[in-house]
Amino acid sequence: MAEEDKLASLRSLMASHSPPLHALVVPSEDYHQSEYVSARDKRRAFISGFTGSAGLALVTMEEARLWTDGRYFLQAAQELNDQWKLMRMGEDPPVDIWMADNLPKDAAIGVDPWCVSVDTAQKWERAFSKKQQKLIQTPRNLVDEVWISRPPLELNPVAVHPPQFSGRSVADKLKDLRENLVQEKARGILITTLDEVAWLYNIRGTDVSYCPVVHAFAVVTLYSAFLYVDQRKLSSEVNIVMKENGIEVRDYGAVTSDVTLLASDQLKPISSTNATRASISESGHHNNNSSSTNFIWVDPGTCCFALYSKLNANEVFLQQSPLALAKALKNPVEMDGLKKAHIRDGAAVVQYLVWLDKQMQELYGASGYFLEVENIKKDVNTIRLTEVSASDKLEQFRASKEHFRGLSFPTISSVGPNAAIIHYSPDAKSCADLDPNSIYLFDSGAQYLDGTTDITRTVHFGKPTKHEKACYTAVLKGHIALGNAQFPSGTNGNTLDVLARIPLWKYGLDYRHGTGHGIGSYLNVHEGPHQISFRPAARNVPLQASMTVTDEPGYYEDGNFGIRLENVLIIKEADTEFNFDDKGYLTFEHITWAPYQTKLIDFSLLVPEEIEWLNNYHSKCSDILAPYLDESEKAWLKKATQPVCVC
Repeated sequence: MAEEDKLASLRSLMASHSPPLHALVVPSEDYHQSEYVSARDKRRAFISGFTGSAGLALVTMEEARLWTDGRYFLQAAQELNDQWKLMRMGEDPPVDIWMADNLPKDAAIGVDPWCVSVDTAQKWERAFSKKQQKLIQTPRNLVDEVWISRPPLELNPVAVHPPQFSGRSVADKLKDLRENLVQEKARGILITTLDEVAWLYNIRGTDVSYCPVVHAFAVVTLYSAFLYVDQRKLSSEVNIVMKENGIEVRDYGAVTSDVTLLASDQLKPISSTNATRASISESGHHNNNSSSTNFIWVDPGTCCFALYSKLNANEVFLQQSPLALAKALKNPVEMDGLKKAHIRDGAAVVQYLVWLDKQMQELYGASGYFLEVENIKKDVNTIRLTEVSASDKLEQFRASKEHFRGLSFPTISSVGPNAAIIHYSPDAKSCADLDPNSIYLFDSGAQYLDGTTDITRTVHFGKPTKHEKACYTAVLKGHIALGNAQFPSGTNGNTLDVLARIPLWKYGLDYRHGTGHGIGSYLNVHEGPHQISFRPAARNVPLQASMTVTDEPGYYEDGNFGIRLENVLIIKEADTEFNFDDKGYLTFEHITWAPYQTKLIDFSLLVPEEIEWLNNYHSKCSDILAPYLDESEKAWLKKATQPVCVC
């Protein structure tokens, strides 16, 4: 369908809606408020043409606007046609303010209530009230009505995630969750986030590309537990595990009627054997008196407005899900698995760099990874490397590793100007060839049964400019500063974010994305509730020991190049000489292993402590990865990690 026909058809449906809609909001999210969604849930991408993971489309009868954040400004500008106007978050008015100010009084603004969170819907309603505008919950998704070629529903099998990788039983997790319910005087909780359902019930799936999750909801009460899923996806093994843990499996669509029953305290399991016959007190003992537990726990940031609307508003406990923090605090088995997964992953990255170095020299006459000389001109009439063919090779190296289950996100394989597009996604039909005279940035990761990985390295196979080296070094200095930080317990990621930016700020440089996010244990590559960022949300959750977080500052020069360096860190207790106010101190441990390209570093800009850190990291990198490499790869890595002495 032509782009203009999509909007015309959508506006026709808006006009015929009861009441007629002045505007329609099309969010990026699915029914679970997911960051990454399945192909059939990419409604915003379908209607707007913008394919980034974050954004919101607004269609009125006269115009169409697309809001997105700084990671996607360049990409959106390239992908949107002239029917759309790009709205830059942080620079232009937020969507709710724009609608309140620009739409007429009494305007009806439609949204699919399944695709918007409680927090967002309520925020919009407050903004609309100034002009008596109304948020209308559409009974069906209007984009789906227009999307004739919408991908079909897939039946992907659900797998049990065994204790050797999960580290904790479902029974233990349910026990802890019920203790949380009692503590907050709640009789049940509605769990809508896909990775929380997967984590709680120790299941994994392939319903969303790159994320090993299952399209499912869960309800847990003091007495019972439910899983709402397409039951055709479940094997006998999964059904047995569910039954053993007292979890009743119901159809995915039944969650609507069951939440209504939950509101009136009439939600009961069919089989009495599946029910826990007593509530659990704060001490973990059983207690038959539940008269003081009247609330239903709902996470307002992740629960869809449609299900929230089925509950009694005065009996809802709106607070972040307790599973978000529980999932972020990795147990010893998960921690060990993450470390092992990152070692295998680092070996794959080194194998890729060895291969890429050889290819760039042979195909392009490049000076290579180590030499800093002008490239030899070469008449190339043979195979050429592209951003996609190169990233495919990286995936092949990863696929050869134990427990590999796929990539953790689409590989960002970007040359020169494309590297300045922060979340660039190369397309085989239009992507660039590799260029020995340009910076090459690759941000990639994998899903292994024992852990999820995410790493970024930036390299140059020719002679980098003085400016490129200065920018790379500034990014590296910020990367080292954050990774070496020691800080008191209770510190949040908003406080630490500045450490990675100060070396860039010295030159008047910066970047438009956060500096760090949590990472799952064979789950989503982006995991909260904590983060290291300039954004206010990074103040909400203090960093704690056993959390994971990335360290990924960058710099992006539109039209020229992009630089990013990223490692995954584990937060651990710090051994400090003193302990002011008995707070306890924390620090970071790097678990990502791959060399930094020394020819991109201007060592005159590093202080001795930074050079010492680099040498120590490279020494560990060589020792840890050597057992996973062949002799030629070991030799390359030894050269790449040789200690630097700046006298």
